Amino acid sequence: MRVLITGITGFAGSHLADNILEHHPDVEVFGLIRWRSRLENILHIQKKIGLYEADLKDSVSLRKSLEKIRPDRIFHLAAQSYVPASWKCPAETLSINAIGQNHLFETVLHLGLNVKIQIAGSSEEYGLVLPDEIPIKETNPLRPLSPYAVSKVTQDLMAYQYFMSYGLHVVRTRGFNHTGPRRGEVFICSNFAKQIAEIEKNKREPVLNVGNLEAKRDFTDVRDTVRAYWLALDKGQPGDVYNIGTGTAYTGQEVVDKLLSKSKVKVKVEMDSERLRPSDVPVLQADCSKFVKLTGWKPEVPFDKSLEDLLDYWRERV
Repeated sequence: MRVLITGITGFAGSHLADNILEHHPDVEVFGLIRWRSRLENILHIQKKIGLYEADLKDSVSLRKSLEKIRPDRIFHLAAQSYVPASWKCPAETLSINAIGQNHLFETVLHLGLNVKIQIAGSSEEYGLVLPDEIPIKETNPLRPLSPYAVSKVTQDLMAYQYFMSYGLHVVRTRGFNHTGPRRGEVFICSNFAKQIAEIEKNKREPVLNVGNLEAKRDFTDVRDTVRAYWLALDKGQPGDVYNIGTGTAYTGQEVVDKLLSKSKVKVKVEMDSERLRPSDVPVLQADCSKFVKLTGWKPEVPFDKSLEDLLDYWRERV
């Protein structure tokens, strides 16, 4: 089997490649990179995978790469995935996420590839969730509250449309927040962990800068998330959609408290207005019973372990 991971150099993409190489040794793993892609997340496996240069926004490069790889499975993880950046660059976010996926689909159809495709959606698609809608089922209305969320809704519904229109074997997943080692420093758990690691080494004042600590999020360890991605294409129904999460939500304050409990430094927590979003989703908590019933998947890495590994990751790098 030949597997292509878009976004292989990223957080989830690199962990997915690790998982496949470890648990599916008969699978050939390929990834798409751009000339400016940072490779630190895959340096340890670079000799075990095939890398092709292509940009989702450039259909010509995409077609050339897929024509050579001819994958049996595609895990489409590449995206502009940072919500605050989507307010600053909404057109770019839509271009990468929505138009990029359209190029991918059209390339698959043009080449006549018999391929299964997983689309990595987001819990942000649900947006404004009402109190009586928690935990969130896949049938919940989508009320996106950011340009990023709009772009992911577009990807999600486009995947359904291409399944219905062309019979493309597409499985949609709506992943709730995931974290762990290699998470980009702009994301909440990773950002707090990096600040704490820097304070431990006296590289910054003992002040932890935070944004909104009241929003509640359902955090899954990335290593559990990528297991779910694989199962989504193993057992998921084409055209269908599945939530991936733990069913437990934590406030930002709880994340801060858990991280600080793993460190001996004393810090002052300060609100930074620059970290506040124009609109924020109050609660994202998953109902994953549909996916669990179908696949038997369940999260195995406790949230405290994810945070501990993430803090150690930054301690080695700051």
